[in-house]
Amino acid sequence: SLLGVLQPEFENWNVSNLNEDQRIALARHFVQRTRRDIEQGWEATSVFPRRESVDETYKLSDRYRQLFERTFEFCSQIVETGKSLEKRKQRVRYWGALALLRCVMSSPAAAVAALEQRAASSERRVEGYLAEGEEPEFESFVFESADERTDDESPTPPVEAAEVTLAEAERRRLRDLARLASDLHGPTHDTKLAQATELVRQLLKDGFHPILWCRYVATAEYVAGHLRQALHAETQVVCVTGRLGDDERQTKIAEIDAERPRVLVATDCLSEGVNLQEKFTAVIHYDLPWNPNRLEQREGRVDRYGQPAKQVKAVRFFGRDNPMDGVVIEVLLDKARQIHQTLGTHVPVPEESESVTQAVLEALFLRRPRGAPQQLLLDLGMPEVAELHRRWERDAERERINRSRFAQRALKPEEVQRELEATDAVLGDPGAVREFVLAAAQRVGLSITKDRRPGVFRVAVSPEALATVPEPIRFALSHHSPLAARRSPVWLISFDSPTPEGAEYLGRNHRFVASLARFLFEEALRGASSEWRAASSDKRVSRCGVIRTRAVATLTTILLLRARYLVEQPQARPMLAEEVLVVGFTGAGQRDAEWLAAPDALRLLAEAKPDANVPMAEKREFVERALRVLGEWRIANGEWGKEHPIQRAIRDRVAQRASELAEAHKRIRQSVTLKVRGLEVKPQLPPDLVGILVLQPMVQP
Repeated sequence: SLLGVLQPEFENWNVSNLNEDQRIALARHFVQRTRRDIEQGWEATSVFPRRESVDETYKLSDRYRQLFERTFEFCSQIVETGKSLEKRKQRVRYWGALALLRCVMSSPAAAVAALEQRAASSERRVEGYLAEGEEPEFESFVFESADERTDDESPTPPVEAAEVTLAEAERRRLRDLARLASDLHGPTHDTKLAQATELVRQLLKDGFHPILWCRYVATAEYVAGHLRQALHAETQVVCVTGRLGDDERQTKIAEIDAERPRVLVATDCLSEGVNLQEKFTAVIHYDLPWNPNRLEQREGRVDRYGQPAKQVKAVRFFGRDNPMDGVVIEVLLDKARQIHQTLGTHVPVPEESESVTQAVLEALFLRRPRGAPQQLLLDLGMPEVAELHRRWERDAERERINRSRFAQRALKPEEVQRELEATDAVLGDPGAVREFVLAAAQRVGLSITKDRRPGVFRVAVSPEALATVPEPIRFALSHHSPLAARRSPVWLISFDSPTPEGAEYLGRNHRFVASLARFLFEEALRGASSEWRAASSDKRVSRCGVIRTRAVATLTTILLLRARYLVEQPQARPMLAEEVLVVGFTGAGQRDAEWLAAPDALRLLAEAKPDANVPMAEKREFVERALRVLGEWRIANGEWGKEHPIQRAIRDRVAQRASELAEAHKRIRQSVTLKVRGLEVKPQLPPDLVGILVLQPMVQP
């Protein structure tokens, strides 16, 4: 649909199966950069963590094995005896058996929820399931969807529907299974829970902060409750499931203290569209997803841009003697991992994967050998499995070809880097933002100190610390949502990206930085008013300044200008743009002025520091002299800069900058095959004079 905005026919194209003409047409508009592209050829250090994927297993306890064997035997029998029923009821039994087995292998709590906690009106509710018409849609209660949020409640509807088709003796067996499951709560008999607890302890000891992903609400609440009792009291254990609304989930995540050990237990309600990388660094798949796309989404919550940790860990956790897990790993998850390792990117599982998994699991029910269920052999040589893997490999090859087509190799990273550096020179890089915030904080009385960790600063935000801070700054801090949610006396910030763990990134567009800049800029501009000057003898900033410094050997004047340009584009409306320019000259007057190169003027503005005091009377004299020279600017016959030497020099520099901007626009447009003929950047004169800084050399002894 986004491509259709560019060109209507694009919306109807199948991007995964384009012909050559379509590829060529689309390549003019569609640029694809994968993670591997920028990991290997971008910036000096990687901005992504290294993902370590490991497998950890558990073995069922004797009593849990008994529950599984009896459940599997029961499910196999109802599927087998259901062959004599009409097709619709056969499928209902199959879905009920699959849902029941998945709950039993998830946790005793999920098993009890599926077996015991069915409403009294279940028979009336399932009448619709068995009525004539389309087959009931039970997939979402068993399989995870990669596109829509999966229902994480226990799958009682398919179990209820299957129960209606059972004889009374079979229903009694269901109740027996429920009683057996209810006796298995806790790590004594639930070895899956016990082993996961040890995994969490080890991850915390190694400095990780894990997320345990569960299939069902009952399992998540069961696991979280046990971890709260088993882990150290300082460790935060937070449980988030689909029973919470979106706002409640966000609030729970925001309230987690990033300075303390933490564990999140969650269902797939958080596996897509929520960034968890700032507070968590590992995942444990407590319940293996039956869709590899969902597994990648889970791991992508922590393994993504902005993750401050250098390494994240992903643990596939499964039972060595659980044939259900074996099917999912062999048919789906191992193939997904193999493709990811080969291609360097995730390729979604083909749509028919659910039907293939169903076929394998159904074969597991119907073709099991005589003897105990743990002796089951997986028939992975089935034609359906082989065809699924062939289709998946074709998709991976198509993705590789598309990457080559849409990677836009003509767009060179070093060229993009050059334009970004030029932008940083105008707008300010992270270092400039840091210097501004630290200096501005001193001006407004806000305490910012270094943390023990490199690159992290502590902002004092208690009511006492903010008592003397100007009201606009207090307002900006009090309405900063993460800060308001935590109600902490200290706010950890950093100007580095990726941001150190527990700190918040402050870039030039952060609303606190913007509020701080706006407050100081407005105060400087209001200083022109005599009334304001009389009422603000303690004014924090000014538009004029004089310092004595070793940075210069002769009197130097730095001007801060706001320049405007009209950008005329081919086949588009003109745009009005503006930026700040720094220009400078040496000498005391207009005739002896020697103009500095633009980088030198900018460097002096940023780096020149006062090395000696300048008396106020002397400061006033230098500023008034500079203003007299600059005050001779005038409009002569409607042509700005025609007569005055300083006007002409500034006009030439603004025109030179407009030419540089035009060339930059053309380079970028040419790299993505857009027209450049007719593109012009025209300076709109005169520029505004925003500020003056006079640099006085140190007097030699």
